[in-house]
Amino acid sequence: MKPIRFAFALALAPLALGLVACGKKADAPVVADTALPKVAAPAGKQWSDVSSPTADGGFLMGNPNAPLKLIEFGALSCSHCAAFSAEGFPHLRDDYVNSGRVSYELRLYMLNPLDVPAELLATCGNAPETVIPMAEQFWAWQPTMFANLKAAGQDAMQKIQTLPASQRIPVIARLTGMNEFFAQRGIATEQGAACLGDPAKASALVASTDKATKDFNITGTPTFVLNGRNLEVSTWEALEPVLQKAGAR
Repeated sequence: MKPIRFAFALALAPLALGLVACGKKADAPVVADTALPKVAAPAGKQWSDVSSPTADGGFLMGNPNAPLKLIEFGALSCSHCAAFSAEGFPHLRDDYVNSGRVSYELRLYMLNPLDVPAELLATCGNAPETVIPMAEQFWAWQPTMFANLKAAGQDAMQKIQTLPASQRIPVIARLTGMNEFFAQRGIATEQGAACLGDPAKASALVASTDKATKDFNITGTPTFVLNGRNLEVSTWEALEPVLQKAGAR
């Protein structure tokens, strides 16, 4: 899904997101002559049970020392990301991450104003291991969000633009049903309100998206980066052969 180029005037004025693709030169493709050996997970666990935050603001699942390091830049409002979540992520997790040969890192990316409250709520709290499962659940729920927006009507969205900037994010969260979705998954109303009202965190998410765009020449989501190289694929059908050629076979 392509970034929507109206910055974040709707949700975050005066914050703006520069989506100018000026990325760096990619490394050569990862190709292995032979299959990489599987790596045993810690006793009593699968690698998909092992998670941690990363220094770049992402959320890592799997063997942190895996030779193949896969990053997904995904937006919670992105329908193509939702499709990958349903069609590809279970295979990626069960067949590749659990082998210990591939680690998976999710870095949340902002396409449009819907992503601002969604990502603030998805990362609300002090349990980074919940972010990937929460994102997967959100992508499954995403059609409900769009149905809620349609039911609210265009007038409601236009009215949001007349509100003070500090009020826009929580109103979007309420209008789309995000508040209820996250409340049902342990983000209490007061806790969610505090996260939605955190301008420093919102600014950090915007800055992270801007940096990722420039560093990896991201033009849409999902974008997959393997060992520092933008693979320029967005579907499981295209991604799996790349992982296999790289030795995860």
